[in-house]
Amino acid sequence: MRKLQNSELNRINIDDFKKATKTPIIVVLDNIRSLNNIGSVFRTADAFLIQKICLCGITCTPPHRDIHKTALGATDSVDWEYFETTSDCIEKLKEDKVTIISIEQTDNSISLEELIPQKNQIYAVVFGNEVYGIGDEIIQQSDICVEIAQYGTKHSLNISVCCGIVLYEMFKKLS
Repeated sequence: MRKLQNSELNRINIDDFKKATKTPIIVVLDNIRSLNNIGSVFRTADAFLIQKICLCGITCTPPHRDIHKTALGATDSVDWEYFETTSDCIEKLKEDKVTIISIEQTDNSISLEELIPQKNQIYAVVFGNEVYGIGDEIIQQSDICVEIAQYGTKHSLNISVCCGIVLYEMFKKLS
């Protein structure tokens, strides 16, 4: 067994990425404070051909060297848009008939394993602030809340880890 060289990975270039059919998922970042987390989300979004990232509230926007450290160029491939408030973003997405999924532990949330996305629908997946999670107003605007089952002593995952798990699972189900 040997590790593959980058030239053997058959990766598409940015122009081909822009033209490629995207996974019908929009990532919404609700007041994310860590620039490293933001960059990691861009990189994960690139990996799964995500349609777009919406950066909301205090979430920093590219270009920024600390985002670039973890994004490794994915800010050039993945489309993004900034909204002053997450609520404004959600309202616009709802006007466009996008289903809003908040990744949060609520009294009515379902497990990620139970989520069955429909192939003819576009989904916005909302990830919340590292300390406070998703704002209550956004929970109320959501069509569904989904949580990742956890079995240890902690009650949450880092937002970039959570994003990777959710996007991978949804990508598999939509492919």
